Amino acid sequence: MSKLKELRTPVFWVEGHPGLLDRDGWEVEVTGLCENPKTFYWHDLLSMPRTIADARLTSVTRFSVRGKWGGVRVADILEAVGMLDTAKYIRFWSTRKVYDTSIPVDIATRERTLLAYEFDGEYLEEDYGGPVRAFVPYLWGYKSAKSIVRIELMDHYIPGFWEQRGYSDDARIEAGKVRDMNQGGRIRPIPDGEVIRFLDE
Repeated sequence: MSKLKELRTPVFWVEGHPGLLDRDGWEVEVTGLCENPKTFYWHDLLSMPRTIADARLTSVTRFSVRGKWGGVRVADILEAVGMLDTAKYIRFWSTRKVYDTSIPVDIATRERTLLAYEFDGEYLEEDYGGPVRAFVPYLWGYKSAKSIVRIELMDHYIPGFWEQRGYSDDARIEAGKVRDMNQGGRIRPIPDGEVIRFLDE
């Protein structure tokens, strides 16, 4: 059983669970405003510098789970394709291209924004966005799109799946209470912004 399952982290696929996916054959296409559009294969991602982010994924549905998320910095992906100065946003597309969401380049290039493929040393399973998902700890979880197949570099913002349905475009984490899955779902207060600590600590 994976660590995320052990923690009883909720499984949520608004577009429907994709079932088993081909990890070894996984591809992430990077297109748009860049000098060298490229497809990154699974083995390409594993061969790139690996970053571990000890951080939380915090959902707008009010749960938060912490662990060591491992993968490739999105900044390294953007550097590899030669992102143009005109690129201001990047758009993530999930498998089957039903789900999409966009984030500003300045957030995409932060240290802990990843194309994540592992959690606490285990490859991510499909329930939790494997083989490769976005991990953006600075924003609500709907910006951390699951099972990424495409990244598009753009000069303007395009509202994604949830943003078109009323969710905020900036996805700033708001103060309130969340279920801390690392503490058995205990209800705990959080401040605005990335959940680095709880207010009851």
